[in-house]
Amino acid sequence: MRIIFRFMVPLLLGNVFQQLYNMVDSIIVGNFVGAHALAGVGSTGTIMFFVNGISIGMATGFSVLTSQKFGAGNEEETQRSVANGILLSAIVSVVMITVSLISMPTVLRLMNTPDSIYKEAYTYITIICGGLFATLYYNLFSSYMRAIGNSRIPLYFLIFSACLNVVLDLFFIIVFHWGVAGAARATILSQGISAVLCLIYIIKKVPILRPSPNHWRLNKEDTKKQLAIGVPMAAQFGITASGTMVMQSAINRFEQAIAIYTAANKVQSLIVQGGIAMGQTMASYAGQNYGAGDLDRIHQGTKDGVKIMVAYSLISGAFSIFFLPNTLHLFFSADTDIAALLPWARTYVHECVLCYIPLGMIFVYRNTMQGCGYGLEAMSMGFVELGARVFTAVLSIKLNSYALAVGCDPAAWLAGGIYGFILYLSVKKRMEKSFQSRNNPIKKDPND
Repeated sequence: MRIIFRFMVPLLLGNVFQQLYNMVDSIIVGNFVGAHALAGVGSTGTIMFFVNGISIGMATGFSVLTSQKFGAGNEEETQRSVANGILLSAIVSVVMITVSLISMPTVLRLMNTPDSIYKEAYTYITIICGGLFATLYYNLFSSYMRAIGNSRIPLYFLIFSACLNVVLDLFFIIVFHWGVAGAARATILSQGISAVLCLIYIIKKVPILRPSPNHWRLNKEDTKKQLAIGVPMAAQFGITASGTMVMQSAINRFEQAIAIYTAANKVQSLIVQGGIAMGQTMASYAGQNYGAGDLDRIHQGTKDGVKIMVAYSLISGAFSIFFLPNTLHLFFSADTDIAALLPWARTYVHECVLCYIPLGMIFVYRNTMQGCGYGLEAMSMGFVELGARVFTAVLSIKLNSYALAVGCDPAAWLAGGIYGFILYLSVKKRMEKSFQSRNNPIKKDPND
């Protein structure tokens, strides 16, 4: 538990700073451009989660092979997997940028984006999507360092870039008067700098992650393995994000609630970073121990991960309830009547708090299975979440219920957590049988 917790904390801090990119955009836009622009930025939040989630899923998935090779003590194959992941990421970046830019007008219309904020929403999200190259490579280089047990260095670079993002946000919006476009450009530029800093550090300080010239070509075996893990992990994010996009389309029907929901959602996004950090920790932890053949350590780590998430859920839930009004004031100018908007935010936050524990279980079980190479099984959890979100969203639209619309996430977390626990027990038995047959092969009688 101590090892997992110590590895998780820098990841949590790093994820919080990563979230600050978009949160700072919202705070500065809300205060210096207006609530109208904040609603425009906020209405694209689920789309950002979709495209960024696919980037994170691919990057993390590509690095799982690296953690397995590192755990097995194979330096040559570790370096080869790094080069292969970098080449694959270039291809993925081009495809993602092209598809997202072409499909964005259709996506915004399908999500019931109000005409009054469509221009701001389209401007912001197309700039973000155009810079996915920087997002993907920052996550890839960070994942490589985590794969060998280093979760601190990516944090240092990210803190620097988050601070730079604040400066650039203020400069582009207040001095250049670029509005939401300035906020988006500041985000992409900051992430790009973070990616470059990670790459420089790897080249200078981490020789085991520095490929040789002969590694710079796509390896058929590594490509197959990395895609087998990366695609399901990216699909998992995509499936989850698709559900949140359905949820956003239901919320967009309540135009008066969009801005305050956006602010509350940013606060919630910060809080759930603990679960995301635990997931990243378990993917690296399980991958290394799977490569080393230590199943007992994987199972014990999973139990300890759940215990940590229960404690985190209780503490963060109390924080969400008691400090919500104070945090919401950050997103609006002084003349905004927060008291009139607060009931919309409270409904959303209180429903989320009730399901923090099953959400934590999702991150532990899903990423443990992914780290051990059971990507398709982990992806099936996403379909359970998607089904719960879509059912709740459709019901909310039929009944015109805001409480049901913001209940899509909690419903998905509850369903996914229960299913993940049952699924992990099944995968655990399969792993044990697999390792038993590997360690005790049936020997043929030479006389047969």
